[in-house]
Amino acid sequence: MSIIDKVKEAAMNQFIEVIEWLDNSQDTLLYRFPVAGQEIKNGAQLIVRESQAAVFVFEGQVADVFTPGRYTVEGGNTPILTKLGAWKYGFNSPIKSEVYFVNTKQFTDMKWGTSNPIMLRDEDFGIVRLRSFGAYSLRVVDPSEFIRQIAGTNAHFQTEDIDGQLKRAIVTEFSDALGELKIPALDLAAQYKEIGEQIRAKINEDFKAYGLEVTKFYVENVSLPPEVEAAMDKRASMGALGDANRYMQFQAADALRDAAQNEGGGAGLGAGLGAGFAVGGQMANAFGAGPQGQGGSAPAATATCPSCGKANAFGAKFCADCGAKMEVAKVPCVKCGAQLREGAKFCSECGSTQEKQKCANCQAELAPGAKFCAECGTKTEQ
Repeated sequence: MSIIDKVKEAAMNQFIEVIEWLDNSQDTLLYRFPVAGQEIKNGAQLIVRESQAAVFVFEGQVADVFTPGRYTVEGGNTPILTKLGAWKYGFNSPIKSEVYFVNTKQFTDMKWGTSNPIMLRDEDFGIVRLRSFGAYSLRVVDPSEFIRQIAGTNAHFQTEDIDGQLKRAIVTEFSDALGELKIPALDLAAQYKEIGEQIRAKINEDFKAYGLEVTKFYVENVSLPPEVEAAMDKRASMGALGDANRYMQFQAADALRDAAQNEGGGAGLGAGLGAGFAVGGQMANAFGAGPQGQGGSAPAATATCPSCGKANAFGAKFCADCGAKMEVAKVPCVKCGAQLREGAKFCSECGSTQEKQKCANCQAELAPGAKFCAECGTKTEQ
């Protein structure tokens, strides 16, 4: 050691009379005061500010904790001296001790989140995977226990040094709380505050052993997988649908509008209107909200026999009246290719007539959609 260093050390030992810490950071939990040789001059002043605690460590053990105030380190009026054992020397020698300042303020806006989805059983959607994130506030409530269990001999301890451990504990308690509460996924948003309070109570049971306390815990969001969100959107759409009869009227109005814009004219109008009522009727049957009979209950769905025209139970394979097969062969529309019932005269999609056309000049059969006769070249009316 050079002469200059020795002079500096001697000066520091001689003139360290005030022990205090001004925190310029926003995330420091613990700070060890730099005492040269760990020697504190007899009669030194200790200043502990609000939201601070000063902890004296002597020979590796926590000797005493000082709350906010001003203290004089000398014989007789400082409790720590009776624990350090320096009194027997008459305080002529400096007191050897480490001094730690612990920040007891609240550290706010600390973030947490689930790195992997949480598997849960939901009464509406079965097994779902949830992700969540939020924020919490933390403070040191027992400085001596915090030094023993967490900080140790670190000269500078920050929130990031313990952030990972805290997040893992939070996610574990969060998963456990959701499993115990058994709140349906659709109702989670209305229970954020209750979930946060329950999780905070569980976390503090663990953090108490570290000398820490979570003062606030916020659940900002709980998100579902995209496929579950899509199912929720469909359910919301079904709820917005309301009365199926009104939906059927709406479908019919749409069919009228589309048919009016169709080149098929009146034929398209009739076919489109029929299709609109057919779709609306199917929706009414599906929702159990078809036209109400005199008895107040919806009539059973029926299907018309293609042979005799009698009504049969929906889904019957053979007619109960004539025995004919209920299934009707499908043929493509001559214009748009849509699948139609065999024998249909007009397309229910585009309204085009399905009857074969003949040339007005030579009576030759025209191909579907032909604009000129293939035999004589006469322009067709299609």
